[in-house]
Amino acid sequence: MRLQPLLENWIVISGASVVFPPLGLLLLWVRPRTRITRKLVSSMFIVVIGVFYLRFLFGLRIELDGTGISPRISFYKRERHYARLEENRAQQKQMALLPAPAELQAQPPPTASHPPIPVNSQAQLALSVIPASDPKIVTPGKKPNYWTDFRGPRRDGRYDEMAVLPEWPPQGPALLWRQPVGGGYASFVVAEGKAFTIEQRRAQEVVAAYELQTGKELWAHAWEGEFRESMGGDGPRATPTWEGGHVYALGAQGELRCLDANTGKLIWNKNILADNQAQNLTWGMAASPLIVDDKVIVLPGGPSGKSVVAYNKLTGQAVWKVLDDKQAYTSPVLVTLNGRRQLLVVSAQRAMGLDPEAGSLLWDFPWTTEYGINSAQPLIVSEDTFFISAGYGHGSALIEVKPASPGFKVRAVWQSTSMKNKFSSSVLYQGHIYGMDEAILTCIDAATGERKWKGGRYGYGQLLLAGSSLIILSEYGELALVKATPEKHIQVASLPALDGKTWNNPAIADGYLLVRNTTEMACFRISR
Repeated sequence: MRLQPLLENWIVISGASVVFPPLGLLLLWVRPRTRITRKLVSSMFIVVIGVFYLRFLFGLRIELDGTGISPRISFYKRERHYARLEENRAQQKQMALLPAPAELQAQPPPTASHPPIPVNSQAQLALSVIPASDPKIVTPGKKPNYWTDFRGPRRDGRYDEMAVLPEWPPQGPALLWRQPVGGGYASFVVAEGKAFTIEQRRAQEVVAAYELQTGKELWAHAWEGEFRESMGGDGPRATPTWEGGHVYALGAQGELRCLDANTGKLIWNKNILADNQAQNLTWGMAASPLIVDDKVIVLPGGPSGKSVVAYNKLTGQAVWKVLDDKQAYTSPVLVTLNGRRQLLVVSAQRAMGLDPEAGSLLWDFPWTTEYGINSAQPLIVSEDTFFISAGYGHGSALIEVKPASPGFKVRAVWQSTSMKNKFSSSVLYQGHIYGMDEAILTCIDAATGERKWKGGRYGYGQLLLAGSSLIILSEYGELALVKATPEKHIQVASLPALDGKTWNNPAIADGYLLVRNTTEMACFRISR
């Protein structure tokens, strides 16, 4: 049979393009006596067919990275992911109901040093035991709860509860468990041996509690809510807060709920957007609720004096509402500046100090970023200064707050473009600030703003300070251990931790490192 007629037959080429687009492209481009313009136009149609197949048959997903420009290609089928997540949780419940095998019943229960560790792979739960040579596990819940707020007890990304490994073994720190998780960009808080986060599961926002050592889901509390955003991604953003046996969780569309931390039972709820006549932000509600005394502080950004709001933490009744600012994506922080206890809030236009009792404005400093996107957390540097940073070409500054008559005198000690935190936040160690200048790890002198070094491309990832080490969770799901030194960039170790785009903040408690992204979560032991 002669090949030439087949190569010239448009019906053959069209059929091949529909059945197997790459073959159709090949036949098109080897077809003789065809104008180049026709080949180009026909190729575009064939590529569209191919992308259609990849999208609906194989779950092709094109996401934007932290630049908002460069595409990231992955294969993800929403239905398949949710089915895998639901299968995993069903297996956990089934295993909890199964009686222990006879040979295990005769053995004493596992000790805190060597508990059974479930490691999830492809939705299958398998049991393994940490080797006896590994350091002793610290039993959670035996001392005051520590990581109960977004980015730690002071919301500054610093972990100093116990010593951590200054170096990792070649295979990385011990993996305790890994399993699927719902969507969204929240982090974890940890208390009484439980880790809490908020997730997107199908058309519901879900607050879930997990057993820290095993990853077993203890309870899940859900409500109808689905925030979708094409550039950043779908799901809730704000990390819950734990306080006094309660979990305070805020959904991306403003649903605030107070839950019993042991059972997930609803105590009270309020939609802070509806309650304050506020419009949602482009990328959703992202500010983690802050507990101050008997109040929970939230940032709905409502007009007519309803931008910053305090509710009674036990009843949900409004205590005070103040200001008219459009809000941004930072979380409020309780700080002390010049001996004055106050709320440090960064809105879309300014940084400000508020009296926590009545919400009255103490001082403010203009801080306007393009599109009103302030996402990085402010960082206390000394008794009268704090560091603030933003991306989109804005830069950073050290702000001094001094008493004056009347009120306060506020000024910038220095301003620089050497550090531009887009939606990651910096940490402070021994007079130096470490953070992501856009997508590159950078160290600057806290007193002068002078850049000491810039190196290590971790994308738009997140970092914490643990001892004298930086623990970095990159945008690509890689964990890295970097020395916190102003001398130069020194990466001690790295390992792949998660698969896919990762913008969620890590969390550390009881010597355990918790990481997650929009599809999976994992726990590592990093204590000595």
